[in-house]
Amino acid sequence: MKSSNNQYPLNSVSKHFNSHIQLVRFLSYLLLLGCGVTIGIIISFYLKIGTFSLQFTQFSVSASQKPPPILPLIATPEPEVSSISHVRFKEFHEPSHVMHDMNDEELLWRASVTPKIHEYPFDRIPKVAFMFLVRGPMPLAPLWEKFFKGHKGYYSIYVHSDPSYNESEPESPLFHGRRIPSKKVEWGKFNMIEAERRLLANALLDFSNQRFVLLSESCIPLFNFSTVYSYLMNSTENYVMAFDEPTAVGRGRYRIQMSPLITLKQWRKGSQWFEMDRELALEVISDKTYYLPFEKYCRGSCYADEHYLPTFVSIKFWERNSNRSLTWVDWSKGGPHPAKYVRPEVTAEFLENLRNQQCPYNGNSTNACFLFARKFLPTSLTRLMRFAPRVMHL
Repeated sequence: MKSSNNQYPLNSVSKHFNSHIQLVRFLSYLLLLGCGVTIGIIISFYLKIGTFSLQFTQFSVSASQKPPPILPLIATPEPEVSSISHVRFKEFHEPSHVMHDMNDEELLWRASVTPKIHEYPFDRIPKVAFMFLVRGPMPLAPLWEKFFKGHKGYYSIYVHSDPSYNESEPESPLFHGRRIPSKKVEWGKFNMIEAERRLLANALLDFSNQRFVLLSESCIPLFNFSTVYSYLMNSTENYVMAFDEPTAVGRGRYRIQMSPLITLKQWRKGSQWFEMDRELALEVISDKTYYLPFEKYCRGSCYADEHYLPTFVSIKFWERNSNRSLTWVDWSKGGPHPAKYVRPEVTAEFLENLRNQQCPYNGNSTNACFLFARKFLPTSLTRLMRFAPRVMHL
């Protein structure tokens, strides 16, 4: 009995000790778990900071380098093969139409384009460009039709008329479709020079045009086409009338503002009805050195159409200029305008006299001084048509 009472306290102590050990173990496990969680959190935190720092560094570097500009995308639709238009080579060197959408600046630039290769890659037949500076209709068209008949391919025709002209009168087939884009021209004004250069530029677009003649609606041919063609193509000179006129209607029109580029000694006068070769025509449409001072200062009573070309050619290209015109004009009656010829004044003897006058030609003398004449009014047409076969051999 006594021994069993002593055994009870020992069992109680043993149980208490075991409970204590279990509590310690639980706390140890809990501590280890807490340490593990803490270490995991710390490691995770440092990993996040390192990733952020790396990303920030990359962003800083990329931000410091400016990206190249992004060009906007232009949607270019692919053309259908059937809709592509081809420019034929012949249309480039010998345009069949004279109408275009070029303004004067574009036209002069385009016309001044000159091949550096002198051999032509096509069968080139040199042509004469007949340039008509007119107000409207062509009243002497029947005579010109006889002149050109049978010579297609050896000439080109260009007509500069007043923009207000609406072709109300029936157009001759010879001149139909040959009117170039034109602007208003006034007698004695500088726009006369602009019109002449516009005609030259349009004619220069055809690479086969070799000689260039300026005419009016009142001009007539004095010889047949074969004679005129041969005369021009075989000539070694240009025909821009130029002379020194020491009077009020010559030197008196000089503008001192043009000095020193153009001096009074260099000032020349002449007829506006010229004939020139392709080389000089290119120089005329390309000129700005002398053209601009004339445009600025030769106004009013200066009459640029009688002075610009004579002065320009005499200064720059006098070696190959004949200083005469191939178009006969009668100034014997005086006044600001030449004499006009109507029906009764047109006789066979009168025309023969115009055809037989002595002039120098290629260093020799010829009795064909003038190839054309003016001013013949519409009423003279019937007599001109009557005498044309016998006198002009048309």
